[in-house]
Amino acid sequence: MVPNSWVSCHLGDFMEFKNGLNADKSQYGYGLKFVNVMDVFGNDILTEDKIIGRVNVAESQLESNLLKFGDVLFNRTSETFDEIAMSAVYLDDKPAVFGGFVIRARPGKGILTPAYSVYLFQSSKFRNQVIKLGQGAVRANIGQKDLAKVKVSIPPLPEQKKIAQILSTWDKAITTTEQLLANSQQQKKALMQQLLTGKKRLLDDNGIRFSGKWKKVKLGSVADMNSGGTPKSSVEEYYGGDIPWVSIADMTKHGKWIVSTEKYLTPIGLENSSARIYPKNTILYAMYASIGECSIAKVPLSSSQAILGIRPKDSLDFEYLYFFLSSLKEKMKLQGQQGTQSNLNAGMVKDFTIILPSVEEQQNIAAVLSSADQEIDSLQQKIEALKQEKKALMQQLLTGKRRIQIN
Repeated sequence: MVPNSWVSCHLGDFMEFKNGLNADKSQYGYGLKFVNVMDVFGNDILTEDKIIGRVNVAESQLESNLLKFGDVLFNRTSETFDEIAMSAVYLDDKPAVFGGFVIRARPGKGILTPAYSVYLFQSSKFRNQVIKLGQGAVRANIGQKDLAKVKVSIPPLPEQKKIAQILSTWDKAITTTEQLLANSQQQKKALMQQLLTGKKRLLDDNGIRFSGKWKKVKLGSVADMNSGGTPKSSVEEYYGGDIPWVSIADMTKHGKWIVSTEKYLTPIGLENSSARIYPKNTILYAMYASIGECSIAKVPLSSSQAILGIRPKDSLDFEYLYFFLSSLKEKMKLQGQQGTQSNLNAGMVKDFTIILPSVEEQQNIAAVLSSADQEIDSLQQKIEALKQEKKALMQQLLTGKRRIQIN
């Protein structure tokens, strides 16, 4: 039930809609800031300094396409229905215009507080409605007429302002934690560059700094490796057993440690493919698609042929190898993007040059970097918790289920 003091209405009852400019290619690159689809995907606040594109607008088109403080911008089209009518509220007084794949919605005066509209159009109630109204076979689309049908419940202006103030404190906490996360990730990156090259040496268990030369070796000389295999998906008997079978999707989902997988093989499935059992602490290394992605098997498991299972010998610590391969990830991705070598193979990975200190120093380096990982994981979990708290609070405040005291 909507509270008595709230107004329940359709967007078309209080908003004026307009599609943006369809500019010629020659007009791009200079002139006024130009809002396009990607600028509104943040589903958040938009200011002039966040807008990248520019367009030169004819004088006759300028007035009708200018943005005003409090205008709401929706994207008209996307690859998926989940991403249509993503919004950005323009909270700036500087001049900017908007593109043809964007719909501008201008609220009537005294109806919607701009700060409140940021949250109104992020709400699950609004998102669920627009997703259902989307149309299209190849691409998802939504037009002005469908947006006008969306029903919203609007509290009085003082309550809108108070709700926006409360929710903005969660946004500030999320932004602050995201900045701490970015700093921690940058610090870990710098630490990896120093520790994995020997530029910075740690102290041993007796408090004495490690010394001595590092050995330069080929990875193939200090580790055994084989790729996995995929049993025929059409044979039901090959799947549904208790042997974890890792895909690259499992690696990107779980990150450093793999304990469980989406698919499991039966013993007969394992026998009828080139898949094999990798022991615990095997390094899993992606050779196709997400090349350079790296994980560690926390339990015995098998994998697809896109993944190389690397088993370090006695002179190489498995976690040190994980961090070494992780440090190459950006280089590998760039290599794939440039088309130099879109895939890797076992022979190429065996030929990687790795520099090795003593096993004790390797383990100390791995421990320091693991500690940095734990800090990063903790911050990521905190961000996720804050987002969930904000989502739950929005659900209560934006529906009137939870009321707030207005002084």
